[in-house]
Amino acid sequence: MSGADLVGPPAVPRSDKPPRRVVLVSVVGAVGGFLFGFDTAVINGAVDAIEENFGLDSIGLGTVVAITLLGAAAGALLAGWMADRIGRPRVMGIAAIIFAASSVGCGTASTFWTMVAWRLLTGVAVGYATVLGPLYISEVSPASARGRLASLQQMAIVLGIFAALLSDSLIAALLGGADAETFLSLPAWRWMFIVGAIPALGYGICSLRIPESPRYLAARGRRDDAVRVLADLHAIPRGQAERDVERMGATAPGEHRPRFRDLLCRRTGLLRIVWAGVGIAALQALVGIDVIFYYSTSLWKSVGFGESASFGLSVLSSLINVVSTVIAIVLIDRIGRRRLLLAGSTGMAVSLVLMSIGFSRSVPVGDGVELPGAWGPLTLIGANVFVVCFAVSWGPVVWVLLGEMFPNAIRGPALALAASVNWISGVAVNLSFPTLRELSLPGSYALYAVMALLSWLLIRFGIRETMNRELEDMSEAPVTQASERDATTAPL
Repeated sequence: MSGADLVGPPAVPRSDKPPRRVVLVSVVGAVGGFLFGFDTAVINGAVDAIEENFGLDSIGLGTVVAITLLGAAAGALLAGWMADRIGRPRVMGIAAIIFAASSVGCGTASTFWTMVAWRLLTGVAVGYATVLGPLYISEVSPASARGRLASLQQMAIVLGIFAALLSDSLIAALLGGADAETFLSLPAWRWMFIVGAIPALGYGICSLRIPESPRYLAARGRRDDAVRVLADLHAIPRGQAERDVERMGATAPGEHRPRFRDLLCRRTGLLRIVWAGVGIAALQALVGIDVIFYYSTSLWKSVGFGESASFGLSVLSSLINVVSTVIAIVLIDRIGRRRLLLAGSTGMAVSLVLMSIGFSRSVPVGDGVELPGAWGPLTLIGANVFVVCFAVSWGPVVWVLLGEMFPNAIRGPALALAASVNWISGVAVNLSFPTLRELSLPGSYALYAVMALLSWLLIRFGIRETMNRELEDMSEAPVTQASERDATTAPL
C-alpha cells in the first residue's frame, strides 16, 4: 500500500465555526479528560513523600504510580461495553462518582496496599474518561470541526496535568514541603490527592445536563430523539437532521450490540483497521511522555536541581504542554492528522536523542549527580521540545483518530480496546522506568527514541487521513470490517 493510497479522498471545504451548543457539550464531554490528567499527574508531587512514608523500593514506588494505568486499562475495556448499553452521559456520571471517592481514598490511605487499591480505582475512572471523551465528542461533532472539538479532550488532559502540578507546587511551597503537617493533621501530600474531589463533583453535575449522542440514539432505533438532538446541537433544519439520522442508522449495528468478537479476524487476529488503532495507541505511551509528567520532579532532583526548582521545571513543562495543545487545535483541521503526527514523531525522536546524550554527561557530585556546563540547559531544552512535539501531535491527534477512524458498527469496542492497550503500554513504561533509571538513564531515553521512530513508520505506512470525513464514511476505508472478514471466511 503506497503513501498516496493512505491519504484518502480530498477534503471537503470547511464550514464556519461549530454551533455554540456543540462546543458546550463537547467541553462537558472533555471534563473527564481534566480529571484523567489531574488524577494521573497528581502523584508527581507526592511520589517522594509516598516513597519515604511507606518505605518503598523502586518496585513498590513503580507499583503505586503504574497501578492507576492498569486500572485504566480495565476501565477502558469496561467503558466501551457500558457506553453501548446504558449511554454515554450515564457512564460519565458513574466515572465522576469513582473519581471523587478515589481522590479522598488516596488522600486518607494509611497503608501501602490501601493506597494501591485506591490508585487502582482511580485508574478505572480514568479508563472511563479515556474512552467516553473521544467517543462522545466525535459522535456529536460536525465533520468540519471534529478535529478541533475532539482535541478538547487532550486540552482538558493537559490542563488537568498542569492543575495537578501547579496544585502540588503551591501546596508544597505554602506548607513548607510535601511532608508538612496541615489541616486535620494530614501531611500536605495527602491534600494533593483530596482536592481532586472538587472537579470530580463538577463533572458529575455536568454529565446530567448534556444530551445523549445522536448516533447512539439512532443505533438504538430512537430516530425521533436522534433527530431532535442533532437538530438542536448542529442548529440545522429538522429535514436535514432527519436525512443525517437516516444515514447514521444505515451504518449502525441495528439490533446487534457491538462486541469485542466483532473486532476479530481469522487471518490476522484483529481487523487491520483495529491493528492500526492499537498500534498508534500503544506507541503514544511507549515514547515515554509519562516519564516527563509523572517522574519529572523526582528526575530533575536526581540530576542536581533543588526541590523548589524541580517543582518549577515540572510546572513549566506542563504549561508548555498546554500552549502546544492550543496550537494543535488550531492546526488539526487545517493540515490534517497525518502531517501533524509525522512531524511530531520526527521532533520527538530528535529531542529524545538529545536528552539521552545530555543525561549521559552527568557527573557525581557529593551524594548525587549533576549535568555540567551547558548540558543542564540543553537537556532541559530537549525535554521541553519533546513535550512540544508530543503536545502538537501525538497527544491530541491520537485520541481524535481513535474517536473517528473506526466504522460505526465497531467504534465503541474498537476504541475501548485501543484505549486499554494505551494504558497497558503506560503500565509497562511506568513500571520499568524506576528500574531503567537505576540501570541507565541515557539508555532509557534512547529506547523511547526508538519508539518515536517506530511511530513515524506506522503513520507513514499504516494510517490514512480522516480529516473532514463523516463518521459514516469511515466504513469506506480500503479494508472494511465486512470485506476483511469475508475474505477470511470464504470457502477454500
